[in-house]
Amino acid sequence: MLGCEIFAASLSELYDKLAMYMEYPFVRHALVVGVLIALCSSLLGVTLVLKRFSLIGDGLSHVAFGAMAIAAVLNFTNQMAAVMLLTIISAVLLLRGGQSARIKGDAAVAMISVGSLAFGYMLMNIFSKSANLSGDVCSTLFGSTSILTLSARDVRLSVIFSGAVILVFVLFYNKIFAVTFDEDFAKATGTNAGVCNLLVAVVIAVIIVLAMNLVGSLLISALIIFPALSAMRLFRTFKSVTVCSAVLSVLGALTGMLIAILAGTPVGSTIVTVDAAMFGLCWGIGAVKGVIRL
Repeated sequence: MLGCEIFAASLSELYDKLAMYMEYPFVRHALVVGVLIALCSSLLGVTLVLKRFSLIGDGLSHVAFGAMAIAAVLNFTNQMAAVMLLTIISAVLLLRGGQSARIKGDAAVAMISVGSLAFGYMLMNIFSKSANLSGDVCSTLFGSTSILTLSARDVRLSVIFSGAVILVFVLFYNKIFAVTFDEDFAKATGTNAGVCNLLVAVVIAVIIVLAMNLVGSLLISALIIFPALSAMRLFRTFKSVTVCSAVLSVLGALTGMLIAILAGTPVGSTIVTVDAAMFGLCWGIGAVKGVIRL
């Protein structure tokens, strides 16, 4: 009985603490933006995994880090727009380079991602105006509380771009589905596979930039891949996996952000840890389902 009373008191204390935080508009804005980013990340995560493009998200996240360093050095007032433009250009170059006979996919990703990461860190060292360079770099790479300090403009841009990503996915769902499973057949039926792949690369670039405030540039690929892999352990059809991935991604982001707010842990690392735990749970459920079917 005493243990139950202590547990109930702890839950009540956590609830009161959460209710207090929810009174602040910036916390509500952060939760909304975080959920939207997680939803957008999950929609194309399934496509990237099935097409073996998983490393593109990792490569573009390094590009975004370099672009952010350039924007900071040049004192751009709207860093998100500048970073997004440079990341989209890199996504197009990465796609073209991956299709080149001289520079194949994994080599193109490694070349652009490592080069961008090194270039961005060098710029931040040479032109840094901050007394805490290591802290700035660590926050950019692994995420920080920046999601809780978003300006009103950043919130609006995040909502607008997230809505655009969701709209593009819904409108081009059939084409994305066709290109994901059989690109040659899609071409034979009149689908412009090159344009669809380019569209996917551009949308992923947008998602990468949006997610930098949430989980940091080095952890973005986990936000894209973990929910997709988790859903694949439970379902087999593309539609079911996509829907499940979206639900798991939103649930993981929301849970991770709430834990980070209440416990004071890093937002990005907490979200990715929750996603990893959910993957372990889904893997276990999938294994049990397989045994039962046998």
